[in-house]
Amino acid sequence: MIKNIKLRLLATIAPLGLMIGAPAQAQTATAAPAPAPAAATVDADPALWVVKDADTTIYLFGTVHVLKPGLSWFDEAVKTAFDKSDELVLEVIQPEPADIQKILGSVIIDRDGPALSQKLPEAERPALAKALTDNGLPAAQFEVIKPWFVALTLSLAPLPKLGYDPNSGAETILTAAAKSANKPIGALETFAGQLAVFDTLPESVQITYLQQTVKDLGKVGETLDKMVAQWAKGDPESLAITMTEGLDAPELRNALLTKRNIAWAEWIDNRLKKPGTVFMAVGAGHLSGKDSVQVQLGTRKLTATRVSY
Repeated sequence: MIKNIKLRLLATIAPLGLMIGAPAQAQTATAAPAPAPAAATVDADPALWVVKDADTTIYLFGTVHVLKPGLSWFDEAVKTAFDKSDELVLEVIQPEPADIQKILGSVIIDRDGPALSQKLPEAERPALAKALTDNGLPAAQFEVIKPWFVALTLSLAPLPKLGYDPNSGAETILTAAAKSANKPIGALETFAGQLAVFDTLPESVQITYLQQTVKDLGKVGETLDKMVAQWAKGDPESLAITMTEGLDAPELRNALLTKRNIAWAEWIDNRLKKPGTVFMAVGAGHLSGKDSVQVQLGTRKLTATRVSY
């Protein structure tokens, strides 16, 4: 069963959480400027790896996209590696708000199928309507939206009330730091490509995802708190277990994790042919577990070494 998928994938397809919300909220959510990091109150030491050859160094840093303010992670070895790097590489570079709206409008509307509520068993429809309404999302407007996007939106909606702030997330802080230091910022994927990962899922998987999201909505804070604690402790093994709990649909794992990790390992292999130092920050879920980027690098006879600090 697919359990709290988006929460676990906040550390896997991290940038989507920053860029999308309800369609009417997307521009507001993405237009906020990146502030300076909040004053540190709690120390965090997330995992960091390095891949290198004679003239190239690539740091691999796993992110959790939405964090509570006051978590000190951009220091020590992470900051040292960032400062040594010539460029920052993220999963995706955030498009302009107008471009986000245009791309979303082209993929999230179901122009052929029945209304969203009709795709669920009759007994489950009131719970969906209540979940949307309770989170300030107009149920009627979501009747024409695809199940995967409704599930994403619902999963993200409670986070501000729980103290999670996108402006405290790792990608936001790293992007602001790179711009301040005039470091080039590159991307492994496009925003449209990340949406396609979800949009190409079979509708049956999308519906199961939505059903479980509604069912587990009350556990959002507990699940994300656990993930962030494991990330902050630098415990990728435990994080992998938490993130993949219930992620047993093969097509979902393959689309969201395995295929992308293989592609990113190939990117690293190719980038090693060019001199320089790169700070590569991707969702922490990609750097943990049996399908991790590090495992895929191993198939290419490349070794990612954990940085001790």
